[in-house]
Amino acid sequence: MLLSIALIMLAGMGFSLLCRKIKLPGLFGMVIVGILLGPYVLNLIDPSVLAISAQLRKIALIIILARAGLTLNISDLKRIGRPAILMCFLPATLEMIGTVLLAPKLLSISTMEAALLGAVIGAVSPAVIVPKMIRLIEEGYGTEKGIPQLILAGASADDVYVIVLFSTFTSLVQGGNVSVLRFVNIPVSVVLGILAGLLCGAFLAVMFMKWELTGTVKAIVFLCVCFLLSAAEDAISLPITFSSLIAVMFIGIAMQKKNGEDARILSGKFNELWKGAEVILFVLVGACVDISHLANAGASVLLLLAGALVFRMLGVWVCLLKTALSGREKLFCMLSYTPKATVQAAIGGIPLAMGLPCGDTILTVAVAAIMITAPLGAFAIDRTYQKFLIKN
Repeated sequence: MLLSIALIMLAGMGFSLLCRKIKLPGLFGMVIVGILLGPYVLNLIDPSVLAISAQLRKIALIIILARAGLTLNISDLKRIGRPAILMCFLPATLEMIGTVLLAPKLLSISTMEAALLGAVIGAVSPAVIVPKMIRLIEEGYGTEKGIPQLILAGASADDVYVIVLFSTFTSLVQGGNVSVLRFVNIPVSVVLGILAGLLCGAFLAVMFMKWELTGTVKAIVFLCVCFLLSAAEDAISLPITFSSLIAVMFIGIAMQKKNGEDARILSGKFNELWKGAEVILFVLVGACVDISHLANAGASVLLLLAGALVFRMLGVWVCLLKTALSGREKLFCMLSYTPKATVQAAIGGIPLAMGLPCGDTILTVAVAAIMITAPLGAFAIDRTYQKFLIKN
């Protein structure tokens, strides 16, 4: 295990640096390292590491969402209003509609299988988007109009919506029934996640003011509370639950409101943690990619992904109607909302493991979506934000 971790960290950081030298996103190099070291190419990652890969990726995601909450100004989200709410579900909905319209003709699958495929590829990747938007906030690009805050908040809630639909469509493809509670759980889980995060954040803010703790100890306590929330979500078997990832982000938001000094300290600590967590996250995402499926990703798969992204970008444009954003700013939002990685790596192989006839096709499209949209989306953000957004 130690050798695998050393290979992941050193090779991941090395390839990331190399990609940045040639003007490519660093995450592209990390994903390539994961593919090369993973079980489908060189098989140099210990099986014990792969066995806990999903948990390690979730830890990395918690770290970046915690940092996002410590950076995000809730008053900016209130000022944005309607577009922030629409971004949580409308782009993903239109992308799934586009997939249902295109996939049966391009991939020869049924309409219900196309809906399941749309749920797999419909989620945007907070692991790609959140650190990019935090960087924009720190540099002051687009913050006056709340552009990075809008994208950051939408990307965090988008996954909850899509994963609920994925479980519903999986049941339908298997011949099951639709549960109304699953759809009710979408807004309820978001609201409960916000409330849980605000309560935990307020408690931690008061505790940190009363107790003499170092910044490092505070960061450990903060992170452990986030882990407890995630474990609680996994342990709850009720029809109605809460989104722990949204709760994690709102712990940081509450901390900012109640204890701004500690929020700044914790933000710095999580910034340092993210440097290592980022490598682990994207290398392990790459390790999940079976490149043999890319050989099946012919022109029909590429056309489907392109068409689905057009529908997603249309959804973003609709969300931004009647806002003060210029055409270039709207285009930036549309490009920024395209990367896919973590959710597709997590659920792309489930239909195949369940023995569904469309499983192999869905996995092929999921792998292609990761390899195409994650680096291109990150590249588009890096190359356009200074040109399209106003620096405050």
